[in-house]
Amino acid sequence: MARRPLPRILTNSAPLARMAHSASLARSRELARTAADSASDVFHPLITIGRGLRRLGAAGRERWAGTPKDQRGPLAFFVGACVLVVWLVPYGPLLALIGVMGAGAWAGRERTPVVTGPSEAETERLRALYEALVPYLSAEGDPSPLYAHGGDWERAFAEYAFDDSGRLERLQLKYPAYFTDGEDRSRVRIEQVLYAKAGRGREYRFTWDELANQLTLTVLDALPTDIAAQRFVTSPGETVLGFTDPDSVQRTLPVTGGEETRDAPPVVWRTGQRSTEPHLLVLGQPGTGATTLLRSIALQALQHGDVLVIDGSGTGEYGCLVGRQGVLGVESGLAGALATLEWASHETERRLIAGNRARQAGGAAPDETRRPLWIIADRPTALSHIAVAEERDDPQRWLQVPLRHGRAAQVTVVVADQFETAELLSDPVRAHTKARVVLGPATAEEVRAVLGAPPHTTPPAQVPPGRGYARLGNAPVLRLQVPATPDPLDDATGQAHREAVTALLPEHTMPADGAGPGEPVAGGKRVDVGKAVAAGPAARADGAEADDGSAAAKAPQAEESGSVAEPVGASARVRTDKGGEPRVIKGSVEAVRAEG
Repeated sequence: MARRPLPRILTNSAPLARMAHSASLARSRELARTAADSASDVFHPLITIGRGLRRLGAAGRERWAGTPKDQRGPLAFFVGACVLVVWLVPYGPLLALIGVMGAGAWAGRERTPVVTGPSEAETERLRALYEALVPYLSAEGDPSPLYAHGGDWERAFAEYAFDDSGRLERLQLKYPAYFTDGEDRSRVRIEQVLYAKAGRGREYRFTWDELANQLTLTVLDALPTDIAAQRFVTSPGETVLGFTDPDSVQRTLPVTGGEETRDAPPVVWRTGQRSTEPHLLVLGQPGTGATTLLRSIALQALQHGDVLVIDGSGTGEYGCLVGRQGVLGVESGLAGALATLEWASHETERRLIAGNRARQAGGAAPDETRRPLWIIADRPTALSHIAVAEERDDPQRWLQVPLRHGRAAQVTVVVADQFETAELLSDPVRAHTKARVVLGPATAEEVRAVLGAPPHTTPPAQVPPGRGYARLGNAPVLRLQVPATPDPLDDATGQAHREAVTALLPEHTMPADGAGPGEPVAGGKRVDVGKAVAAGPAARADGAEADDGSAAAKAPQAEESGSVAEPVGASARVRTDKGGEPRVIKGSVEAVRAEG
């Protein structure tokens, strides 16, 4: 039997397409959509309340299902009692209805979903970091490896945080127990991988927890560079070397940075008889702020003590201290440095003897032996090189006594030099300077060689002047930013910094007769001690001021006449012997001031 064909309207799709795209059908769809939106706006409160009641009902059923069977009876009795009380209270049912409607509206409100977990880009970064650590934190034969290619990075990374720009800000990762976290090479290798993958150009701190097998990476903020020289709130015997991270020290000081006053965490170096690190060594590259640090220390030391400066570079960086109260001398020549350091050595011995005698007599040490004396030597190796060329004594030899016995005699030695000439430092300087500072760009090996421990932070991308690391004895290695203390006599110094440093300088010491600073001799004349030191161990017989050439010419005559020539320092006394030649003898600073 033949099959009849279908109607044309059912076989041809063109009419159906025309009907679907007709204008009347489009208008109908638009009207239906508009009506639905209007109804949704009108009935939105009811929809919200209904959704809330449904959520409250579901929560009630879960609470009832989770209640033990032996507690369901008391719970039902309590609910029934509450319903009865509400029914008996005037307007109780109405108030209960209003309360239920409000609770439903609150529970049914639309809540913005909280985004949890990292984004897609952050997930890719964490996965890349995980894959980079696999070759270093995995081992063959591990039945359940924590790090494996294509493994689960969420098991290894316990905590992580990103900043607003999507860069890694904090990461806490776990590592296997068989990882050699006690070896520095293994640690450095992992730190280098994290530094490269987390993003260069920032400083990171690595905290190793060997007990829990965890490593925490934290991004550090840049240390402030706007803190200039100022009077810090410290007690006698405390010196502020600079400022560090807030979580590295347990103390803050009020400082003025720019136009605001704030609290900053300082690196405080304690000196004196009870100090375990009585002397300081500063190493760095040229122009990294070593002289700035020594100038800052000198300004702080002048508050409670006397300062003796040896400027081996001879550039006049300490010219602002010349002639100031408490500054015993600023020497840049070899002859003056030798004589001054020799006096400092004898002064240390004299203080030890005076203090020992006072204690044996059952009394307190004399006041003159308790006033701190600071010996600041900037680049002494430069003078040592000149001394070798001229076949004279090494100035560092006279630092041996102050370094060994300075703590008991209230004598503090501060030495600064460069990495290129650090090998020329004498053994006593290396052995007795327990407080160390490294300034400028330096590798982890260089920092370890100087401080005795590697830094736990990565080097900064840009190293400003005065930026480095400090370690006081066996304490942890700290980041350090030295307060800006430039030379006020330098034309390149800004006006604000010049005024800040000048305000800290003591007054000029000028005798009443207008002569230069000197010591009294017979006949009421004065001998300029500074020029006498520069001239050599002999001075002019007439006691008048002379230049370096004349004093040097008179030195052989003084030796022939049998005069006694002693090392001359800033606090030496000058007398005349029977032959009329000047005789120089050592004495304390306080005794010289009393005679003057």
